[in-house]
Amino acid sequence: MAYATILTETRDRVRYVTLNRPEKRNALSLELQNELIDALEAAEQDDEAGCIVVRGAGPAFCAGFDITPQDRTPGGAKPIRTDINDLRGTTRRLARIWDLSKPVIAQIHGYCVAGGTDLAMHCDMIVAAEDTQIGFPPVRAQGAPPTHMWTYMVGPQWAKRMLLTGDFIDGATAERIGLVLSAVPADQLADEVHTLASRVAMIPHDLLAANKGIVNKAIELMGRTMLQEAARETDAIAHKADAAAEFARIGREQGLKAALSWRDDRFAQ
Repeated sequence: MAYATILTETRDRVRYVTLNRPEKRNALSLELQNELIDALEAAEQDDEAGCIVVRGAGPAFCAGFDITPQDRTPGGAKPIRTDINDLRGTTRRLARIWDLSKPVIAQIHGYCVAGGTDLAMHCDMIVAAEDTQIGFPPVRAQGAPPTHMWTYMVGPQWAKRMLLTGDFIDGATAERIGLVLSAVPADQLADEVHTLASRVAMIPHDLLAANKGIVNKAIELMGRTMLQEAARETDAIAHKADAAAEFARIGREQGLKAALSWRDDRFAQ
């Protein structure tokens, strides 16, 4: 299938699925999200693909959900139940990545922001460039993560550290706290990921599925699915904050760049 926002290739039984909106820093438009899931499901069914790598074209892995008006406006003006229902599509698409029987590795570089972190944390492993910048700055004014994997990945203190400030950490720090499997110099990232993915791909699919599945079941016993329901509702509630309404007003009247400046400039040091 030909995609408008995704590139695919296979090498050494590794299926590379590349987010391909570099001019938008691979922001997750609805089109990109749907094409990504289609490409991943195609890899799931392809015997030539033993392991899947999700990566981004251009200078960033992913700048988050596309919040331009035609793609995904903040939920503050919607009835809260409508907002919750709309967010269900996001959580279901990400859950589909989590539920794939084939292993998925996120290869992150540049910026991995907001919805980009949701995407990466629904993969099975994350390998980062050491200088990758990872964070969820929308917590400063717009809402909360529509999915929540932070506590599973880094524990409650670091989850709070990230979500109560919206600060960024680099890839090396992310490795130290367990958010990513490993962090390597940017010029070694592609080779590091391919070495890992090709080793995974040597294992037969039925064994990969069994051993991935038992780890995922362990996390389900910790309440992952219910927590995603709660995260969606929490995000919808947070969209009603006064700061979210102000962010939306500035965005409408002055443009997204001005709204982001209002949100973030006071945190610059």
